Amino acid sequence: PSLSLSPGGSEGQGHILQRFPEKDWEDNPFPQGIELFCQPNGWQLVPERERPSFFVSVLTDINSERHYCACFTFWEGLDNPLKAEASEVDEDEVPGLVQPAQVFAPKSLVLVSRLDHTEVFRNCLGLIYTVHVDSLSVPLETVIGNLLTCVIPVAGGSQRTITLGAGDRQVIQTPINDSLPVSGSSVAHLFRQLGIVNVLYLFCAALTEHKILFLSSSYQRLTDACRALLAIMFPLKYSFTYVPILPGKLLEVLSTPTPFIIGVNSFFRSETQELLDVIIADLDGGTVTIPECVHISLLPDPLLQQTQTALSMVLDPELEIADHAFPPSSTQPSTLKIQDKEIRAVFLWLFGQLFHGYRWCLHIIRIHPEPVIRFHKAAFLGQRALTEDDFLMKVLDGMAFAGFISERGPPYRPTDLFDDLIANQVERIRQEECSPHKVMNHIKELAEQLFKNENPYPAVAMHKVQQPAESPGHNDPKNLAIFPPLDDVTVQLFIDHAAAKLKTAPPVVKAELNGMVPSGPPLGDIVDRHGHVLANSARRLEVVRNCITYIFDNKMLEAKKLMPAVLRALKGRAARVCLTQELNQHVLQNRAVLDDQQFDYIVRMMNCTLQDCSHMDEHGIAAILLPLVTAFCRKLGAGITQFAYCCVQEHVVWTNMQFWEAMFYSDVQNHIRALYLEYIHTLTPSDLSPSTPPQSRALELASEQSRLWPTLSKEQQSERVQKEESTVFSQAIHYANRMSYLLLPLDTSKNRLLNRSGIGDVESVSNSYVTNSIAGSMAESYDTESGFEDAESSDVANSVVRFINRFVDKVCNESGVTNEHLKALHTMIPDIVQMHIETLDAVHRESKRLPPIQKPKLLRPILLAGEELVMDGMRVHLISDGREEATGALGGPPLLPAEGAIFLTTYRLIFKGTPNDPLVGEQVVTRSFPIASLTKEKRISVSLSMDQFIQEGLQLRSCTFQLLKIAFDEEVASDLAEVFRKHMHKLRYPQHVQGTFAFTVGQSGKTLVEHKTKDKNQSIKTLSKNLVKSAKRTIGRQYVTRKKYSPPTWENRSISEELDQGSLTLSSTIRSSDRQTMSNVVERACCRDYQRLGLGTLSNSLTRSKNEPFRISTVNRMYTVCRSYPGLLIVPQSIPDSTIQRISRCYRQNRFPVVCWRSSRTKAVLLRSAGLHAKGVVGFFKSPNAPSAGPSQADSTSLEQEKYMQAIISSMPSYCEPSGRNTLGGFTSTHMSTSGRTHTHQGFRKWGSIRGSGRLSAYNPEVGNRLSCKESPQPNGGPSEALFLRQQRAYLYIIGDKTQLKGGKQDSFQQWEVVPIEVCDVRQVKNSFKKLMKACVPSSATSEPSMTFHRCLEESEWMCLLHRVLQVSVLVVELLDTGSSVMVSLEDGWDVTTQVVSLVQLLSDPYYRTFDGFRLLVEKEWLSFGHRFSHRGAQTLASQSSGFTPVFLQFLDCVHQIHLQFPMEFEFSQYYLKFLAYHYVSNRFRTFLLDSDYERIELGVLYEEKGERKNPQVCKSVWDYIDRLNKKTPIFFNYMFSPEDEEVLRPYSFISNLKVWDFYTEETLSEGPSYDWELVQRGRQERLAEEVPDKPDTTTPKSQRHIVWPCYDSRSRVVPDSITKLLQVSGDYLHITYRQYTPSFNSSLLMSSNLSHQRRSQGVYLPESGVGSSINLWLTRFLLPLTPRSFEGILYKKGALLKPWKPRWFVLDKTKHQLRYYETRQDKECKGVIELAEVESVIPGTPTMGAPKNIEEKAFFDLKTTKRVYNFCAQDSPNAQLWMDSIQSCLSDA
Repeated sequence: PSLSLSPGGSEGQGHILQRFPEKDWEDNPFPQGIELFCQPNGWQLVPERERPSFFVSVLTDINSERHYCACFTFWEGLDNPLKAEASEVDEDEVPGLVQPAQVFAPKSLVLVSRLDHTEVFRNCLGLIYTVHVDSLSVPLETVIGNLLTCVIPVAGGSQRTITLGAGDRQVIQTPINDSLPVSGSSVAHLFRQLGIVNVLYLFCAALTEHKILFLSSSYQRLTDACRALLAIMFPLKYSFTYVPILPGKLLEVLSTPTPFIIGVNSFFRSETQELLDVIIADLDGGTVTIPECVHISLLPDPLLQQTQTALSMVLDPELEIADHAFPPSSTQPSTLKIQDKEIRAVFLWLFGQLFHGYRWCLHIIRIHPEPVIRFHKAAFLGQRALTEDDFLMKVLDGMAFAGFISERGPPYRPTDLFDDLIANQVERIRQEECSPHKVMNHIKELAEQLFKNENPYPAVAMHKVQQPAESPGHNDPKNLAIFPPLDDVTVQLFIDHAAAKLKTAPPVVKAELNGMVPSGPPLGDIVDRHGHVLANSARRLEVVRNCITYIFDNKMLEAKKLMPAVLRALKGRAARVCLTQELNQHVLQNRAVLDDQQFDYIVRMMNCTLQDCSHMDEHGIAAILLPLVTAFCRKLGAGITQFAYCCVQEHVVWTNMQFWEAMFYSDVQNHIRALYLEYIHTLTPSDLSPSTPPQSRALELASEQSRLWPTLSKEQQSERVQKEESTVFSQAIHYANRMSYLLLPLDTSKNRLLNRSGIGDVESVSNSYVTNSIAGSMAESYDTESGFEDAESSDVANSVVRFINRFVDKVCNESGVTNEHLKALHTMIPDIVQMHIETLDAVHRESKRLPPIQKPKLLRPILLAGEELVMDGMRVHLISDGREEATGALGGPPLLPAEGAIFLTTYRLIFKGTPNDPLVGEQVVTRSFPIASLTKEKRISVSLSMDQFIQEGLQLRSCTFQLLKIAFDEEVASDLAEVFRKHMHKLRYPQHVQGTFAFTVGQSGKTLVEHKTKDKNQSIKTLSKNLVKSAKRTIGRQYVTRKKYSPPTWENRSISEELDQGSLTLSSTIRSSDRQTMSNVVERACCRDYQRLGLGTLSNSLTRSKNEPFRISTVNRMYTVCRSYPGLLIVPQSIPDSTIQRISRCYRQNRFPVVCWRSSRTKAVLLRSAGLHAKGVVGFFKSPNAPSAGPSQADSTSLEQEKYMQAIISSMPSYCEPSGRNTLGGFTSTHMSTSGRTHTHQGFRKWGSIRGSGRLSAYNPEVGNRLSCKESPQPNGGPSEALFLRQQRAYLYIIGDKTQLKGGKQDSFQQWEVVPIEVCDVRQVKNSFKKLMKACVPSSATSEPSMTFHRCLEESEWMCLLHRVLQVSVLVVELLDTGSSVMVSLEDGWDVTTQVVSLVQLLSDPYYRTFDGFRLLVEKEWLSFGHRFSHRGAQTLASQSSGFTPVFLQFLDCVHQIHLQFPMEFEFSQYYLKFLAYHYVSNRFRTFLLDSDYERIELGVLYEEKGERKNPQVCKSVWDYIDRLNKKTPIFFNYMFSPEDEEVLRPYSFISNLKVWDFYTEETLSEGPSYDWELVQRGRQERLAEEVPDKPDTTTPKSQRHIVWPCYDSRSRVVPDSITKLLQVSGDYLHITYRQYTPSFNSSLLMSSNLSHQRRSQGVYLPESGVGSSINLWLTRFLLPLTPRSFEGILYKKGALLKPWKPRWFVLDKTKHQLRYYETRQDKECKGVIELAEVESVIPGTPTMGAPKNIEEKAFFDLKTTKRVYNFCAQDSPNAQLWMDSIQSCLSDA
């Protein structure tokens, strides 16, 4: 060691005064910059003398050797240089403080040593100081000379006594084993300072290479803490920056990017605050601060728990017995020194757990001249089943572990405690790990060994070291003596003298013994006992074996059946290992030639096996398959062979450099082992010595060879080195070949290789350890557009060459291959790759000629009339989404994934194909949706479990609740997929609504036909266009004329209109040719409905009948007042049109209040309008009765509005009654007596349950607040009991938007009242619908509890929105029913207003619950009143950005909810609603296109005449289509329809009463959506035709049973309800009887298969027949005849005496044993019964008088009973024979 003395100055720098020896020791250079470390806080003068201090700094030199600098500092007094105006060199001036006369400067004695003996250093430096201070007689030179010449061994457990010649004596013990760290009691101190959890955090952080900073105000504690952290990391050694005491001048070291363990004085705490990625441990405060951005991986779980338990038992043994009733007398923790070793033993035990079995994963790749060893990380993690463990993964990747392997890997070396633990105590650890007390015993044993290592000699001789006599007084003049400079010559003589002695002395340290390192128990056994191996039943392995046997025995059918099961089994590791073993048995001399089909199956299995391998290949599956993929092959042609590796390249494992290295090293190890086994055999050929059995492991062989190495001659040594080197070299060539096999794609012209990283293997993307992924090196060369095939193929070649070169460089450098050989390899690799490319080209050419793999035939979809294919079928795979039924997850076969084709037509997007699972391969899977309903398209990348690795796919979502997840097959070019997307977008968002399917249907390619139809159609189109043109022209021009307009088309009624000044007359603006159009306006649905409601009576006379309160106004006939309203509107009689024009300006979109319905009973009216403009609101409500001083514009408008309201109120009978409601008393008496009201209206009120029917249900006008969000008082969502808070009820309630109506005060005597409610915004509807779609049709299956169907449904809030709409509607129904009128005035009057108004009419008026009524309701309220269908449905390019908002669907859902609660009140079925829901977005019909009647007229689609259709198959209106379909099938009819007169419905609206509409969740994969009826019918006919066999199969009886799959079959068809079933059966049956008896059928029996006609005649309720619900009657009438045990038909029967022959309908009932007869087939009353029990015989008869003419004689037969003889006549002789036989068989049965 060398000693140096340094002085200091105020804020100055230290410098070295003297150092001994002056020259460096040979083996130990002097550390530079030592003066910084003597005063880490900086050299400063202090005003008072401080106590001497001592600490040890650690410096690391360039060779990573640590130097321990023990630093003893004391303070010497100086005259203040500033006072004396004298200054020494090296001292800076201190700015002007009041300066003391004397200051003190630090001076340090530093001892630099390679050994770490803190106490000895303290004593030695203390002694030197004592000698100086106490002026002992010993010269300082002697003490220092003795100190420098002490020789201390590094290790070996010796004990030395040293003396420095000042009457002192010290004993130094050296540790027994140098490799174990010496910790004193520092570990125990660290745990006391920070606690268990904190230290474990630091421990894990150090192992996973994080930055750690210790803070303390004591330097020695910093050093101890750092030493302790290193001690518990044993057997790993810390290899990054390690500075236990960092001087303040070097603080910038803390911002280094590499990991470190550093200590800093707390004085600098503030400067450590901005370090973002450093973990700070404050030793004084006991805290560890981890920054947010740092994630520390902790120990894997059971280990963490066990370690914490063990540590707490060591540190706090009282914890365990704290609750005992009789605690033992003393349970003190051990002394600190012992406790320190116990803690270290816990960590040693922990590492034993973590690393056991590591030696079984070592690859020895060179033995001579030096052993080279590599660790196989993947195998270690795989066998320990810890691949997922973050902590272990990081530790194994870290530098410390790399050092551990290079140090402890060699098989022949000295061993220590850890080696012993791994070799001999793993079993014990494993058995005891669950019993803490046994663990403690083991830890105590380990602790004993650790203690023994540090303190080998228990009885230590007494130390004797002198200390200063007394602590020197601060200002004692005798202490001012300066530490003298020493004589360096004297010291040097001491050193030289000692050096001469050493040369002759014997060596001090006993040499350590090398030995073979034992490996401990192998990993496999341990893991098996743990049960970590994946359970894989023997049955599965059996399946795999059988399948392979079938393949090689060429039993391909059997193999095909087993294949799906095998592919499923191969998910398990055991099955994959089994597969590789089985395949190995079929390889002979490295080759196995297969035929095409065998090859195909084997490749599929290999792909499936590799599919689930991670990029690490921790189970070694890819490693075992590697030789197999180069063995299995098929002959393609003359001399051309295709190997399996061409077909299994698409796996991420092949691009992982670490995989190739591990494989290479494993092979090299095997070859080197073989090499030395050969040597052993040649040495002892006769008798194989038992000590080296041939199966000895490579490590044991290596150990033996290392032991023998020194005994070999030079030639033998060099021969072995050379042989090993050439072994590695030959393997490198072999691997260059192998890698080119697996990295070069079959078609090198495509850059397939580069798409590796997107295979869809999650790990390849997310795992940071795949740094060597090939994709990175090739990204820059990827250029598919270049078009030069040569350039591209060379690109692939270059990238592969680069990858192989990187590999070769790495492994050859590590395994010591000579440079010449390495150069040779580099020149060889491009040739290898080029040769392989040439071979591949030939293989690729030939493989193209192979018959392609039999892919399923593409099935053609059935198209509608006029529907045309835009893109023909592209082969795709339909992937399963989040719906589990189709995947077989809920039982049943997996219908998805399926393979087929996607077709794009002008109307739909159709997938048609067959399931991949061969068990259901015969089924056809169809999924389709109208292209107009596409809401979202997203690109996805998909990997399939088969051998086709499909990269690109699309996820297409439709608002008809369908999702297509398709993946394009490899045969589909990517540009084709792009064309498909573009076409799809073009069709989804046409430029104009005329580009939609409803307009373009049947047009393309039929231009000639089109011209003709155009001419025929001309008049109407021009009329409507002229109408619009003239409307545009006349806007703003005013005509003052009065003329009467009477339309020619109405026979007995006409409009009489007085046209106010300022309005437009029809005749003046419309030419006579356009009057036709106007009459159409009058004929529109609205007018028919107004007449039905008695709102617009049209009379011929000029004078308007004044007693009519309302009139039909034509003010908007040119759509000039309001674009989005219909042409004819109902307004109060007393309001002139000019007023209307003014009023309309106050309302948004000019949608002023108009009447749309009137209650026939109370005469209350329902009005609709938009909300008021913001400025109109205040004016409207400010002071309705105050006279206005000057009629300004705003005032006059609000007055006119008021007048308008008043006119509506005046129209109500209750207002005009003498005891009307304008007096409070009258109001109460008439309408508030509960009893009277209940009696009067009892029959007209119907709640959704029977309980609530008699309840007084009135609504509080204040109800708006409650409607908006608060609970309804009634438990079912109905209105509450007594809500009249004030006595007066208003005549008119205005339902308005809460936000619009702020600031409007209400007069208590006002006759109208505003009910403010919160409306749902359309954006809410849009977002809610998106979430609803994701809930009902999730895109991927998830097991997260937050993503379940019901949770997602709740989050979508769709049900809340329905609840709100229904609640408002029921409120309005209530108000109307109590006689108040209601005006719904919300938003723009075309969304929520329309919903509410329509629902109110549906609930209040039974007419709207019939087919005609519902159609009329939709036409009137939704179409005529301008709901923006095109805009809300995003039907064109212009509305694309606004997105899809299903307001109409929401209305239909509400109707569906009401239908569920009142199933007998609706004539139409639920299917009818679904049909409308589907087609309102499908764009198949023109009905729901465009935003208003104005736009429809402009396009000429409003009044298309029925006769002018171009194509009778193409319906333009959905209503016509429904009518047509209704005549063919009862599909839309509700069999339970049995309405009560004048029924007002009040559905419950609470969410608990609402159900999810099955329209959202059901699907039929067998035929696609059932709403395009012709397609479904034709599809069914085709399927039936296929099912009929060519010749009857008589061998096996065919089962009548049919399995119904919920998502595949159409349940309503396969399992029909009883009425549908009966209708079907009776239809078929009547068809048969009709064919049998045609000649004698009378007209009433000519029944076709027209089922609606049957319904009429058979008495199922139909409105025209006027009969009630007579289903029961019909059932009893038909159930018996339909049984197969009967025979029926027409027979002529001769009456009794003198009566004529009459035709009768006879039924032979075999069950009741009767022959009954009826007047006609429809007759329900039986005319007579012949009991078969009384029949004696049936014999042929003869014609008698009056018998029917023209009937042959053999058609007569007689029936003889005990009472009389009946004469019968059939229509012909075969028929008569049939009857006789049937009766006879009945008799014989009896």
